[in-house]
Amino acid sequence: MDIGTEVYLRKVVNHDQAELLQLMRASMDIHRPWITPPTTPQMFRNYMQRIRRSDHEGYAICRTTDDCIVGVINLNHIVRGTFQNASLGYYVGKPYQGHGYMQQGLEQLLRLAFTTLGLHRLEANIQPDNERSKKLVAACGFRCEGLSESFLFIDGQWRDHERWSACADRDTLRP
Repeated sequence: MDIGTEVYLRKVVNHDQAELLQLMRASMDIHRPWITPPTTPQMFRNYMQRIRRSDHEGYAICRTTDDCIVGVINLNHIVRGTFQNASLGYYVGKPYQGHGYMQQGLEQLLRLAFTTLGLHRLEANIQPDNERSKKLVAACGFRCEGLSESFLFIDGQWRDHERWSACADRDTLRP
């Protein structure tokens, strides 16, 4: 846990199913059309299978005062070798939106990714109208690199996404 923050990161585990599903079901209206977090037991099982793979990581953002899950950050499609890159996916529970928890969690995730996990670059692909998400990544030092047309199939259609990135600020990293 980072000193001076209201949240900490930990890996998502099977035991989180009931809490996470309840939170995501209660938050569906803030996630559409941006993302589809798990809201059913089968979706949670699929999610757990994905984050158990070597190229994915799933972290619960938990509030320090009561250990409740306030959101999730995923590292997806981790590529090693000369790339050392991953793409981000994240979502907050509606009761916790606007409290700064996601920014604190993403800042912790950046430190983890760029040190312990040895990554060089993280990407966040964000739909152009998702102002809250763009504000979040910008506050954490990401820069917008451009638009990827028809990039991801979300909520029944191919959607354009802006590509935002952050890179490790050290030149000693070697693949």
